[in-house]
Amino acid sequence: METLYKELKQYFDVDEFSVQKASLAFLRVPKSQLVSLLTHMKDIRGYTHLVMVTCVDYLEQDSFLLTYLLHNYSTHCDLGIQVSISRQNPVMDGIHHLWEQGRVYQRELFEMFGIDFPGSPDVHEPMILEGWQGPPPMRRDFDTKAYSEATYSHRPRDHREPEEYMKQQLYPED
Repeated sequence: METLYKELKQYFDVDEFSVQKASLAFLRVPKSQLVSLLTHMKDIRGYTHLVMVTCVDYLEQDSFLLTYLLHNYSTHCDLGIQVSISRQNPVMDGIHHLWEQGRVYQRELFEMFGIDFPGSPDVHEPMILEGWQGPPPMRRDFDTKAYSEATYSHRPRDHREPEEYMKQQLYPED
């Protein structure tokens, strides 16, 4: 993996390389080079399988960290390519032209984090949160409790100690 990193550094502005194990490494790339690096990894380096795309919300740093995990079937290695984008303008180039399943990940990231992928098919169509009216729920500044209190009516809860409750259910006459 070290050799791959050194070779990529000749063509791309890759940074923060870390090896998790012999077959798994991560690196960072600027937003402007992400799609060209992914294209290179798929077409030239044999990382033909998009395993997943995920996001971490770094609220304190006002950024999102997107991770694109790729797999190479020949070498049995995984490479995570990471890119930071602004929370204030969460827009990223799409990868659906490279991997068809990329459009599903992009729809999910739009719905859950509010990250837009202009030109991605159906990116603005509801996928999981049909009828959702609130802000993106996976953002760290989303107040789940406040949203629940404002949206749903309160219902009293019957608190039961599990051990006693099970005794009553299993042995009602004791």
